Amino acid sequence: MAISDKKIAFLLTNGVEQVELTSPRAALDEAGATTVIVSPSEGTLQAMEGDWEHADTFTVDTPVSEASVEDFDVLVLPGGTLNADALRLDENAVELVKAFFAADKPVAAICHAPWILAEADVAKGRKLTSFISTKTDLINAGADWTDAEVVVDGNLITSRNPGDLDAFNAAIAEKLS
Repeated sequence: MAISDKKIAFLLTNGVEQVELTSPRAALDEAGATTVIVSPSEGTLQAMEGDWEHADTFTVDTPVSEASVEDFDVLVLPGGTLNADALRLDENAVELVKAFFAADKPVAAICHAPWILAEADVAKGRKLTSFISTKTDLINAGADWTDAEVVVDGNLITSRNPGDLDAFNAAIAEKLS
């Protein structure tokens, strides 16, 4: 798989579930893509293992306020309860998600990350999955929620949790190739 001409935005902030960032990022980096951390956080951000244990810190490459859909081929939204809750409250993050949908570019969201799809009003009529605790919010936003390892609906790719990362990563790679 050669995707060396693709540039991938990973939109996240403090509290991101580390493996939901590092696993897809490593898979895409190894395939030759350029991956960029986009965030409302400045400098570095704190990743987590679950909701309570601090993991590594990561450098922010591009402030979300300066990110443009035209600069990227795909948007990846890693989960983590704290990360997902904070992002859906950030106006620039929500606008970037809306822009990817308006441009019909691929968006991949895992675990709690689909929360921002409800906030951006892009979940309505979409078939998707997520962490079980966000199910009701997504259904209330008009999504067709299903319990599956990975769901691909057009350019939207969703998965439930870190146990689904192999399928999630493969679906992203397939969309790019």
